[in-house]
This record gives sequence, structure tokens and C-alpha cells, in this order.
Amino acid sequence: MLETNILHTFIIKAKKATYVGGGESSESSRAGSHDLIFEDGAWAYRDSYFGGTDFLGQETVWHHGEPVWAMNYYGYILRPDLITSTQAGNILKKALSSPTSQGRLLDKLSLTEEQFTYTITSEGDVQHFRGRETIGVGSTTVYALDFHGGQIKS
Repeated sequence: MLETNILHTFIIKAKKATYVGGGESSESSRAGSHDLIFEDGAWAYRDSYFGGTDFLGQETVWHHGEPVWAMNYYGYILRPDLITSTQAGNILKKALSSPTSQGRLLDKLSLTEEQFTYTITSEGDVQHFRGRETIGVGSTTVYALDFHGGQIKS
């Protein structure tokens, strides 16, 4: 049986080494995808997504070559007149690398950066969860990302 605290720790380490940490892209696993990978002993992680301003992707974790966890996500700019994809990406990286952040599996996190407010809410735990992250300017939501996932069991 896979210990969920070890899985959770690996997911956070992998996120920080890839997207959040500006990790190197790897070879595309599917036509047109952008892929980031991280490996640590028996553990492997791949974040594979399509798009840029609006994007859809999946993060997957393998343990000893077997898939054990995955998360799907879709993010999009709602108000390109108020935020660029570069600004959104910078805010996301700052929020997800903050000392209080544990990745997208948090119950709650809020961060203000200049005129932008980043918020993430979720329900569940590493075994099964869903949630949403947003960036707002005042009371206007300018970016949103919906996600869901959990453990994979044979």
C-alpha cells in the first residue's frame, strides 16, 4: 500500500522542480504537448499540457513504473485586457513557491501581488480532490484554473 504522505511529499517536490522552479522541458509525449518531467529514485512525474494563454493538461506520478496518481487541469485567461499570460504565470509561480504553499492540493491559499489577488480553494486530499485557482483584479476574476484528480488504484 502506498503511503499518502510520501506520495504528497513527492508531488510537491516534483512541482517545485518543474513548473514552479522553471524546470527544463522534455521531449513532447504527444503531438503539440509541452512536457516537464522529474524523477527521484522509484518515483517519476510528468506534467504534459497543451496551449499557452488557455491550456489543458495532466500531471501523472508513477511509482516503480506503475501510475499511482494523476491530476487534470484547464486554465484560461478571462480578461486579456487586464492580465497577460506572462503575468498570470509569474503570479502562479510565486504563489505555488511561497513558504505556505503545498501545491495545488491546498485547502486554501491567498496571495496579493501588485493589483492581483491569487486564490486557491480545494476539497479532498491527495487520494481524491477537486478545486479552483483564480487571479482577480479588485472584484473581477481575470484568470481561472479548474483541477481534479487523485490516486490511481489497480
